[in-house]
Amino acid sequence: MVVAGAGMAGVQTAAALREQGFTGTVTLIGAEPHQPYDRPPLSKAVLLGTAEGSAFDVDFEELGIDLRLGCEVLGLRPADHALDTEAGPVPYDVLVIATGAEPVRLPGSDGVPGVHLLRTLDDAERLRPVLARQQDIVVAGAGWIGAEFATAAREAGCAVTVVEAAERPLAEALPAEVTAPMTAWYAEAGVVLRTHTRVARVEPGTVVLDDGSRLPAGAVVVGIGARPATAWLAGSGIELGERGEVVADRHLTTSLPDVYAVGDCASFPSGRYGERLLVHHWDNALQGPRTVAANILGSATGREPAVYDPVPYFWSEQFGRFVQYAGHHADADRTVWRGDPAAAAWSVCWLRGSRLVALLAVGRPRDLAQGRRLIEAGAAMDAELLADPARPLKSATA
Repeated sequence: MVVAGAGMAGVQTAAALREQGFTGTVTLIGAEPHQPYDRPPLSKAVLLGTAEGSAFDVDFEELGIDLRLGCEVLGLRPADHALDTEAGPVPYDVLVIATGAEPVRLPGSDGVPGVHLLRTLDDAERLRPVLARQQDIVVAGAGWIGAEFATAAREAGCAVTVVEAAERPLAEALPAEVTAPMTAWYAEAGVVLRTHTRVARVEPGTVVLDDGSRLPAGAVVVGIGARPATAWLAGSGIELGERGEVVADRHLTTSLPDVYAVGDCASFPSGRYGERLLVHHWDNALQGPRTVAANILGSATGREPAVYDPVPYFWSEQFGRFVQYAGHHADADRTVWRGDPAAAAWSVCWLRGSRLVALLAVGRPRDLAQGRRLIEAGAAMDAELLADPARPLKSATA
């Protein structure tokens, strides 16, 4: 077994193979030289210097996992059942692609001093002294990572301006009515938010916007999205989707024999939501590997393959608020609010017909926990009862 990618999805796949009883060779290949680590703390504790790292608590030696770090994958030759890496070819019987996603770069910014990404441990360590010096910071992008970084930068005492090309924060993630109360969070935290605006270019100590205005910037942090890290698969013959992701089926197998894909780099068809999902969140990288491992081992015994159809889940800590989301609201036909969005805690529920399909909870973790189970169960809800924030969500079923 060879696993390409030593992030959450890759590490969990290797560990799940052992936990489920695989006794053969497991090779885990990672491009970074660091011991495999968790990414969410990078925009919080690691960035602010309250933690030195976030290495996974996994004893690879005890599990008998051959961990090869600082070894980038370069290509795939399915006819030869071989993976090409910087250290030479690696043969496989079964390959799991778990190379994750990579940040979208700001056009024209490569090599420009003071321009930063926040994806890796090295990125966070380069940004720590920037925050410690309390420099003026411009953040490109008001998505999840932009908001989390702006939160940390303000906590460190930096002056922060967030520049967003869309008309509002989280424009691609949530409806306008839901992001409207979130927009006020920026000003409350002392962050300047400029929407309908793009970074035109970066000069030493200055960001020039597309409207000609200039902002002082000791550093520019780019958070304008991520794309699947799959360029290395060019020429392999594997099926890629329109977003560059590996196209997996409901068992997380790919178009190539003996090749699986999991995590941020792979999309899968959701029977629950009736569409193909590409989920760039931690929980997907945690849950998918269990299905992959089960199906790898089951294929040798003729066991019925497991289907991967999760309720997507993620969380974000920003501007003093704990934001959680479960489900997929794209095909919902009704929105129900629980609580006042101007208050510290509130939730939004999305229904398709009477069935709960998604939920966003701000400071209401109990709503999220109960709602996630109701979504998984396909529960029908009474919208009038659901709208009462004093009523436990689980008691609002129809």
